[in-house]
Amino acid sequence: MNIALVGATGNVGRKTLEVLETKKISIDNLYLVASPKSVGKKIKFQGKEIEVYNLENFDFSKVNIAFFAAGGKISEKFAEKAAKYCLVIDNSSFFRMDPDVPLVVPQVNSDDLNNIKKNIIANPNCSTAQLVIALKPLHDLFVIKRIVVSTYQSVSGAGKAPMDELFEQTELVLGGKNINSKNFTKQIAFNAIPHIDVFSDDGYTKEELKMRNETKKILDDKIDLTATCVRLPISVSHSESVNLQFKKSFSLEKVREVLNNFEGCKVIDERADGGYMTPLEAEGKNETFISRIREDKTIDNGLNLWIVSDNLLRGAALNAVEIAETLIKNNFYGK
Repeated sequence: MNIALVGATGNVGRKTLEVLETKKISIDNLYLVASPKSVGKKIKFQGKEIEVYNLENFDFSKVNIAFFAAGGKISEKFAEKAAKYCLVIDNSSFFRMDPDVPLVVPQVNSDDLNNIKKNIIANPNCSTAQLVIALKPLHDLFVIKRIVVSTYQSVSGAGKAPMDELFEQTELVLGGKNINSKNFTKQIAFNAIPHIDVFSDDGYTKEELKMRNETKKILDDKIDLTATCVRLPISVSHSESVNLQFKKSFSLEKVREVLNNFEGCKVIDERADGGYMTPLEAEGKNETFISRIREDKTIDNGLNLWIVSDNLLRGAALNAVEIAETLIKNNFYGK
């Protein structure tokens, strides 16, 4: 199994390398690929230093699977070219709503991997990935009618430069100095910005529409979803306040049971001080954590949840590698 990782020097690329280190995928050759400015850099993997190749002239015929972790513009330009020679697992948003490209969270809709038409598989938005993995077992039992979700997203979801700016702004604020935001629409340090991605004509942002459209594609097109996405001054991990309305009645005991027994989920829900998960505690962990489980007594069959997950890991790198694992387990060898 020969694997290429495009965007190897970025946040998601490096996290993908970390995940590959822990997995049992037998890799014969690993090719790290990035922009021309990163060519010649060396990155450690399994005790060896691997040199970075130039994406502009990389030969994808040498690999079976290529992970793309370099953003939508790179995927738009290079993914379909690569897919002529190998299977592409794309972390960007570019192909997600393409009807000929499966959008996959393996624990939720792995059957969609039976319908690969363009040799490309899309990874969902990180906030969508952690949402659907928690909702899948509940939808199977109680049938979700409507979702209202508010997200509290870390700056790492926007890339390395915004992460660096959060630290810079924090130092400036503590030093009593003025701030000129470069990667955010307003000051992010000690603040909250109710704006992620560009605005659409109806007032929703692209991030909010991604959550709606991707959840419907992955989980069930009949589900109604409305979202508000907020950027917080947090380094890593996204949190979500989720209100659900089911078609069927439920019990809290059954909700906790099915969530705890579903692959990738873990319930941390004690009705006491600190009996819940926070973004800091979720960082570096594979699970999607569910806390604050309680009935919404203002509607029929209503439930409230607090969902937290490491966006770089669970929402991006881990999901992409699990897609590859699922394919290999089912005897996909590429070519």
